Amino acid sequence: MSAGLLCVGETMALMTSESVGPLAQASSLGLSIGGAESNVAIGARRLGVPTTWAGRIGTDSFGDRVERELRAEGVDARITRDDGAPTGLMVKERRTAGTSRVWYYRAGSAGSRLTPTDVPDDLVASAQVVHVTGITPGLSSSALATVRSIARAATAAGVPLSFDVNHRAAVWAGRDPGPVYRELVAGAGVVFAGEDEARLVVGTEETDRVRLLEALAALTDGDVVLKLGPDGCLARVDGQRVAQPAVPVDVLDTVGAGDAFVAGYLAELIAGAAPEQRLRTATRCGSFACLTTTDWEGNPTRAELALLDGTDPVVR
Repeated sequence: MSAGLLCVGETMALMTSESVGPLAQASSLGLSIGGAESNVAIGARRLGVPTTWAGRIGTDSFGDRVERELRAEGVDARITRDDGAPTGLMVKERRTAGTSRVWYYRAGSAGSRLTPTDVPDDLVASAQVVHVTGITPGLSSSALATVRSIARAATAAGVPLSFDVNHRAAVWAGRDPGPVYRELVAGAGVVFAGEDEARLVVGTEETDRVRLLEALAALTDGDVVLKLGPDGCLARVDGQRVAQPAVPVDVLDTVGAGDAFVAGYLAELIAGAAPEQRLRTATRCGSFACLTTTDWEGNPTRAELALLDGTDPVVR
């Protein structure tokens, strides 16, 4: 499979409490996988885009689960198995019906030992779009070097770089991610950020969304998409400002919604769709992700996108 979309980052085992309440009293945990970049890869693949995920996992059963799920979803998994470090783990607590907490156990994980040789230049050059997030460069110095290597290879090959800020304070452990984020924003073909993330990148307390969007757009020649959760999104694409409302749904869990949004946008970008269609699909995918308590399992296929327009609760 050709790498229409190449996603690079860490994918972990994901354990989720199967009942609502404190994790300390939970009697069972469900097992799946999760990771921002693989969530995007799976979401885009379900929309019909050839997709590759590249990363490093341990030679353990959690790593086996990661590989199994990615391949089952039709993702071309370019995996480095690391026998010196375990696959990372995250654990999700469903504290109330509408809120979750997530703990990460990724220090010293296989994914944090990602190196530039794990993602060769020819793999980057074969893609139509390469996607990274602000999580990976915070994992380690070698992971940062890998992201920089990917960015250089993408520029050299004329491949657009997609960068989702996706800030995780715990990953950066008190270090200032601003300079790295701005470096990646400057070289990206498309940038995704939430409002707080945009303020972090720009270095402002601006609350007006239009001015915030324009300040972020001033840092790059690429397109910029401001993710606004239940308010949809605001973007500057091809020099034009475009707004798109969200599709209202009964939210079960917002974890993974941002990744689904990005998957929808990038799938339409690769398909050659107009900016308005990219944003419509993105917001619909984000809404679908909110309908389940899992990270990626609720992502829609292209045929399912119209379900959010339906008034009949039974499809026959």
